[in-house]
Amino acid sequence: MMTKKYLARSLCATLISTAFLAPAQAGEAELLQKIEKLAAELAAIKAELAATRQKTEVVEKKQEAISTEVARVAAAPATPAAVPVTEAQLDALRKTMQQTVISSYGEIGYNRPRNAASQAQTDVARAVIGVTHRFSEKTKMVAEFEWEHAIASKGDNGEAAVEQLYVEHELKPGLQAKAGLFLIPTGLLNTSHEPTSYYGVQRNFVETAIIPTTWREAGIGLSGTHENGFSWDAGLTTGFDLTKWDATSGDGRSSPLGAIHQEGQLAKSKDLSLHGAINWRGIPGVLLGGSAFSGKTGHGTSGFAANDARVTLWEMHGRYNPGKLDLTALYARGTISNTDALNLTFVGQPTPVPSTFAGWYLQGAYQAWKNEDYSLTPFIRYEQFNTAKSYAPVPQGLGVAAAEDEKVTTIGVSFKVGEGVVFKTDYQKFRLDSSRDRYNLGVGYSF
Repeated sequence: MMTKKYLARSLCATLISTAFLAPAQAGEAELLQKIEKLAAELAAIKAELAATRQKTEVVEKKQEAISTEVARVAAAPATPAAVPVTEAQLDALRKTMQQTVISSYGEIGYNRPRNAASQAQTDVARAVIGVTHRFSEKTKMVAEFEWEHAIASKGDNGEAAVEQLYVEHELKPGLQAKAGLFLIPTGLLNTSHEPTSYYGVQRNFVETAIIPTTWREAGIGLSGTHENGFSWDAGLTTGFDLTKWDATSGDGRSSPLGAIHQEGQLAKSKDLSLHGAINWRGIPGVLLGGSAFSGKTGHGTSGFAANDARVTLWEMHGRYNPGKLDLTALYARGTISNTDALNLTFVGQPTPVPSTFAGWYLQGAYQAWKNEDYSLTPFIRYEQFNTAKSYAPVPQGLGVAAAEDEKVTTIGVSFKVGEGVVFKTDYQKFRLDSSRDRYNLGVGYSF
């Protein structure tokens, strides 16, 4: 503003001096032109100065109004909304925001039968989104939502499912209680089934056909850990529903318990089941453990021939993983009792209810190479399993012969990119049915 005032004064002085000096230097017409031009410039400057003063006054009035409002709020009684946010409160807010964690895993596989290339196929086996929210240091919620085989609709083979949904609370250090839909702590794979956690493109047969995966039940559970390396789990949950058994289908032969698994979907709950598991990790790199699950499966269904039938499954496992070497062994055995009368109703059908099913495997892996970004681990696994090892006695000539043990050898390699991505390839050799021999390729991730 000072610069413009100075310019206006200079122009006035120039105008006056020109008025006195011009007669001696130019004609009257030229003098009048100069005077008119200078007068117009002076008028424009005055108008600009006036507009600037007006704008300045508006800004000053707004600033004064803001200052008045700030002073009023500062002088007003404190309210919850007016309390200043402290650094401690900001830290608590940041911590709360960090309590919700999103996780995910998924895998895509390619399978090519050795002697039937035309049957090769690629499948988006599964994609899972997990959400864990910690309400406090002692209480959390866990949820997992799964989509299988790429598309889930009425006319497709895909499936959308709630894999887990439970709340857990720490009763005291080392002791937790939970309620909801959760994974049964049986075997090594069921509670740790991300593709980066196991060897091979496909999950092993013993922990899919004998121990169903992913096996979850709705109920309540307790778990504990101890300084001596022991940990344990126990719970009361829903169980299996034998009324779902379809003797005309091959589902029961693929996995007896998988065929009657309820998965928390309108689960019959008259007959509940008990489970327990114990593990020991007292030596670095060593894991020894076992588990058991048992419960009736008839649920008092009217007219059902096996209301007293009971499913019992138990297993033992061990793992030695001191460093680059990784050795694993597992044995599992299941029974379904009191199926005599039920199987009589299935006479002539291909798949009656087995009374026993069992399997075991040995697996060895060695991390042959690793740097900051990649690792290469070849492995070999031998497994033997039978989903129909025996049947309850029926009148001679009406029964179905027990199945033979299937024996599968899998040789492959896992190539990891960091810890979250894995590329896999393997070859599987079946002893009983060589038409199932196949090459597999896969990619998976987890975070």
